[in-house]
Amino acid sequence: MRLILLGPPGAGKGTQAQRLVERHGIVQLSTGDMLRAAVAAGTEIGKKAKAVMDAGQLVSDDIVIGIVADRIDEPDAKAGFVLDGFPRTVAQAEALEAMLAEKALKLDAVIEFKVDESKLVDRIVNRAEQAKASGQPVRKDDNPEVFVKRLDEFRALTAALTPFYRERGLLRQVDGMAPMDTVTGEIAGILAETVA
Repeated sequence: MRLILLGPPGAGKGTQAQRLVERHGIVQLSTGDMLRAAVAAGTEIGKKAKAVMDAGQLVSDDIVIGIVADRIDEPDAKAGFVLDGFPRTVAQAEALEAMLAEKALKLDAVIEFKVDESKLVDRIVNRAEQAKASGQPVRKDDNPEVFVKRLDEFRALTAALTPFYRERGLLRQVDGMAPMDTVTGEIAGILAETVA
């Protein structure tokens, strides 16, 4: 099972990716998590990514594609994976398609989270408050100003992925504003139809 979860920041992709991991025994390939791990480890790629992420910008395609290509080759990804936060651009989507073809792999589905963007800022503020209340660190991208900038970048770059994947017959949509369990159910229905 090889999936992409597509949608703006704060749409609930990370939560649903975790549920897919638990239910299907696949791995979540979150470029955000992989990049944060590289930053924490102080790797060369991590140092490059840190400056870009701290400014609320997206890291370059070559950094992200390199991380994803290596990760797909790891043994725990053989049973399948869910990509969360990648691809972000049509160029990345094309590179992913080529990379998978070289490995004789293909995507099963691309699930787009449809959301009311005007309500996402409130969701992010709540997420930051919950993290503080539980003593967890607040993600830098949970700052409302940084978040709004990321939302603008999403609209400018990532929105083009909807027609890209629709043309390939892979795109399915769920209501990202629905309760978490409802979204999980919608995704399960999609997978029952699309994954052999």
